[in-house]
Amino acid sequence: MTDREPSRILIVDDDEGVRKSLAAVLKDQGYTVDFAASGREAISKSKASFYNLALVDLRLPDMDGIRLLTEIRETVPKMVKIIITGYPSLENAIEAVNRAADGYMVKPYNIDDLLRKIRESLQKQRKERRYSEQKVKEYIERRGRELGRG
Repeated sequence: MTDREPSRILIVDDDEGVRKSLAAVLKDQGYTVDFAASGREAISKSKASFYNLALVDLRLPDMDGIRLLTEIRETVPKMVKIIITGYPSLENAIEAVNRAADGYMVKPYNIDDLLRKIRESLQKQRKERRYSEQKVKEYIERRGRELGRG
């Protein structure tokens, strides 16, 4: 994936209206969007396709979003995961962070705040990927020089 390709976002929410409205907004922003209505569907899709970011509802019909955080396939660069909930609590927020959530937003959320969080998260992800790629390149070049001398 290059920086010019649109970022891929997976929306995980059992509410079809939420999925459709959020997908429309994100597509208007230039993102490639897919969605899942359950945790199992999200796991299956994350194994079959690459996603830069997942927006995960806390309450799903087959599991809670926090459990899904630990079961969803990690990608390289690491998939960004943001929990979205209409049932906020300090306990949920702490558990989400402990399970590697990259963000926590409360419904009804301000769409501008959500888009800003998505942009910032994806920008950080791109920087981390470029850094990793640079380190691999440096290693390969160094090993090539070492082996060339030997």
